[in-house]
Amino acid sequence: MTIYENTSTRTARPQTRTSPMTNSTRGEPIEILLVEDDENDANMTMDALRDGRVRNRISHVEDGIEAMAFLRREGKYANAPRPDLILLDLNMPRKNGREVLEDVKSDPDLRCIPVVVMTSSDDEKDVLGAYQRHVNCYVIKPLDLDQFVAVVKSIESFWFTIVKLPAA
Repeated sequence: MTIYENTSTRTARPQTRTSPMTNSTRGEPIEILLVEDDENDANMTMDALRDGRVRNRISHVEDGIEAMAFLRREGKYANAPRPDLILLDLNMPRKNGREVLEDVKSDPDLRCIPVVVMTSSDDEKDVLGAYQRHVNCYVIKPLDLDQFVAVVKSIESFWFTIVKLPAA
């Protein structure tokens, strides 16, 4: 697991909601769990979030088994923070993103955590399957680096400055 913290003092407009996202208004970083097996995609995502406007801490795991252990605070993840947002790839080894999404959304303790699928798949079956499993958002990863960064920053802006979510 890799943990990265954006300690930038730049912040978006003040947030007044009572939700998991209020961490940033208390000066605490937003907790993001990045579930991504591709090292390049993981690094690009973390770099884009590092340059973002919202202070965040990213925990990165490489497959679905690690993701569920992290979310359930099992084994080496016993002290893992509860994420405010999960960025989830679909196609991973050991346990894929579809299975992780199913597990998260069927677990009463986890189902309120927003899940954004970020994948290269534009297959309509994958899109439909994700929404049937109650994904909060499905994003196709652009191949162009600048577009990829723009998409990640858009996700950050939407989930951390616009959306009002229930308290964890």
